[in-house]
Amino acid sequence: MSILMIGDKKLTLEDLINVTRKGYQVEISESAYEKIARARKLVDTYVEEKRVSYGITTGFGKFCDTVVSKEETGILQKNLIMSHSCGVGNPLPIDVVRGIMLLRVVNLTKGYSGARKITVDTLVEMLNKGVTPFVPEKGSLGASGDLAPLSHIVLVMLGLGKAYYQGVLMDGKEAMEKGGVKILPELSSKEGLALINGTQVMTSVGAHVTYDAINLMKHLDLAGALTIEALNGITCAFDPRVHEIRGHQGQIRTAENFRRILEGSKNTTKQGQLRVQDPYVLRCIPQIHGASKDALEYLRYKVEMEMDAVTDNPIIFCETDDVISGGNFHGQPMALIFDYLGIAISEMANVSERRIERLVNPNLNFGLPAFLVENGGVNSGFMIVQYAAAAVVSENKVLAHPASVDSIPSSANQEDHVSMGTIAARKAGEILKNTRKVIAMEMLCACQGVDLRKAQDKLGEGTRDAYRLVREKVSYYDADRVMHLDIDSVENLIESNKVVEAVEKVIGEMKI
Repeated sequence: MSILMIGDKKLTLEDLINVTRKGYQVEISESAYEKIARARKLVDTYVEEKRVSYGITTGFGKFCDTVVSKEETGILQKNLIMSHSCGVGNPLPIDVVRGIMLLRVVNLTKGYSGARKITVDTLVEMLNKGVTPFVPEKGSLGASGDLAPLSHIVLVMLGLGKAYYQGVLMDGKEAMEKGGVKILPELSSKEGLALINGTQVMTSVGAHVTYDAINLMKHLDLAGALTIEALNGITCAFDPRVHEIRGHQGQIRTAENFRRILEGSKNTTKQGQLRVQDPYVLRCIPQIHGASKDALEYLRYKVEMEMDAVTDNPIIFCETDDVISGGNFHGQPMALIFDYLGIAISEMANVSERRIERLVNPNLNFGLPAFLVENGGVNSGFMIVQYAAAAVVSENKVLAHPASVDSIPSSANQEDHVSMGTIAARKAGEILKNTRKVIAMEMLCACQGVDLRKAQDKLGEGTRDAYRLVREKVSYYDADRVMHLDIDSVENLIESNKVVEAVEKVIGEMKI
């Protein structure tokens, strides 16, 4: 059984995916439990001594000046969860919700939140036993944390709401019982706030999109390389000297990938052999792909920082006996980068669609048949593939409009600037889905071009396996057929990551 230990080291993107998708079990270190106990002791002291502190002995938001008695603190916390469970829309994917729960555990084990050990252990047990709350995807402003969606997770901890167990949606209490997880009889002082004040929803959504975009970037390189094979592209533009004198690492690594993927190809050419230079979507691949790679590298850095961050409020500093109400829950640092993530992925689709156009257009494809089909006229071939690609690329452009530039005040203007970071992360996820489809279309078109040139036996070290795997799923297009089935097959192949795995066995790990 594989285990992720929380509390002794910083969490990585791979750690998150290991728990959310690969079934790793979660354990908490002894040192983390000690931090939890120290913070809890200070919260209890504040309650016993009737010290006024936001969220511990007061109401929330605009009610921050309303003092609540010791006897009412438990009711206050439960009411907080029920009243804040205002999410709407479709459910977030199970892997994303598991990520939210894991990130909340990480936050609570830092020792700055004041939740009890039993409360943290309940979240860990839910993760380990496969009880996943139903969390609506919409309803967070990403300001005072992801209040609404996080509240839906806590509902299940209290035996309320709905949850999935073994893939079946049921009442939260039933899911907890079937999973063998004890329901929390109550929330103690500060705990409701400690469980819902933070950026874990936007961070989990954005982290999964970032991880998938990194893998999709490798497929974009392979799709571009197959197009170069189909169009007898000029490889001089990938000369390392060209890229080293500019210095951008994404550009340098992309050029290296293409040299390795295309090594041994007899389809590629040198400048002056067939033409002097290629169009930008071939010649500038290192610059275009590389820019998105540099963005993804920065995004990984920022995401991993937030995954390991304390985003609670108020924050408990045991060493100095201080409880400080600050703003670490505000999603602005993530809102901006998740807008950037959407833009970076959108550009991946943009360049891929332009290569599709070049492959299907007889005025641009260097001698291939119009729309990549023999007996054109009777057959339309790949004509509408480019239409479909253009449609989703256009949709991406709308989705890439930044969410973070908007703000709507809430809580009677107490929360007068909000980040919209969760919306930014969700939009990036939609852009990724669209982009995966476009890259699948490019792979289909490029393999068809290779076949039409009868160039299958002349492919490079990496393109050979990429072509083979596509053709195992989709045969040569000799006459019109239902095209979306072919697109879906290649998209599923991309999602499985089998193409990248096969190619990397031959050429080594592709660089991002």
